[in-house]
Amino acid sequence: MYDNEKQFRTVCEELLAPTGVQINGRNPWDIQVHHPRFFRRVLAQGSLGLGESYMDGDWDCQSIDQLVNRLLKAKLDKKVYPKLKLWWSIFMYRIYNFQSKARAFQVGERHYDLGNHFYQKMLDSRMIYSCAYWKTATTLEQAQIDKLDLICRKLQLKPGMKLLDIGCGWGGLMKFASENYGVSCVGLTVSKEQALWAQDLTRHLPIDIQLIDYRNFNPQEKFERVVSVGMFEHVGHKNYPVFFQAARRSIQEDGLFLLHTIGRNCSTGPPTDPWIIKYIFPNGEIPGVGDIALTSEGNFVMEDLHNFGAYYDLTLMHWHDNFENHWHEFSRQFDQRFYRMWKYYLLTCAGAFRARDLELWQIVLSPSGVDGGYHRVS
Repeated sequence: MYDNEKQFRTVCEELLAPTGVQINGRNPWDIQVHHPRFFRRVLAQGSLGLGESYMDGDWDCQSIDQLVNRLLKAKLDKKVYPKLKLWWSIFMYRIYNFQSKARAFQVGERHYDLGNHFYQKMLDSRMIYSCAYWKTATTLEQAQIDKLDLICRKLQLKPGMKLLDIGCGWGGLMKFASENYGVSCVGLTVSKEQALWAQDLTRHLPIDIQLIDYRNFNPQEKFERVVSVGMFEHVGHKNYPVFFQAARRSIQEDGLFLLHTIGRNCSTGPPTDPWIIKYIFPNGEIPGVGDIALTSEGNFVMEDLHNFGAYYDLTLMHWHDNFENHWHEFSRQFDQRFYRMWKYYLLTCAGAFRARDLELWQIVLSPSGVDGGYHRVS
């Protein structure tokens, strides 16, 4: 459509004008272009081109989180994403099950199995890889403790209860719940590295870790409580009914189920950023609140929905600081392209939550409704 790179640059500058972002400007959110192909790549591929050209060193930005915040608040992603690729992406997600049983372990192998030592340095001491709760906390450590305690209190855990954790990560929530609330737990994960870590972490507690896809889990007895934190983003819309059915068959009639998940504000459009799917979370899909409400019907009553997505911005910025501070320990294991990829991942996600383009929901559900009503704690 355009004759040369100068015309591509002009178009990009016109698109950026309402955002306050300049090419080679002096503000921390301005884009410093190192290679003229940057303009063509972004106009042709949208957010995928933006991310890949950053990984390739075509551009830099002092504050990527501020840049993304400005781009998303101006809805620039919807103006740049090529319409043909947009509709093709939506079409493929509607007809194809990217989260089938055959693909269930891919995200574990490609993302969560990068190395326990790597995540140990990036996360808090309990290795909690989900949004922290910053209502009163001033440190990542305390904010994650507050989040774990919030979950336990929302679930109304009592000594002797049995808790099922679908997508248990490194076992931090189960360890906290067992030690502080006296419950026994079963945890499910598709990551071999997570399973090994969690088994070692909880070996002295009444906790059973299973390397298994949630669809293949057949409980021998039902649980008083079920929880799933940061796992629903890997389920996919074609499997939402199956997920809620699996949770329902695992829970007692008077039980409670807490679902903690990232969410999007609109159920139409691409379910996840294409760069994130390609490089960070294969087969990922962010649900809309309508998706959860519709597909949980018949299995659960929605008792409470709590949105604290703004806290994910602060959580991600702390993870990024930890990553930067410890990068020297991993520079021989991972190359410079990985460094730029991971930095871009953490900072673009922070910018997306800051712009309120993404949300974080904690949803409490019950099989038949809580007698007298459910009372939220905070």
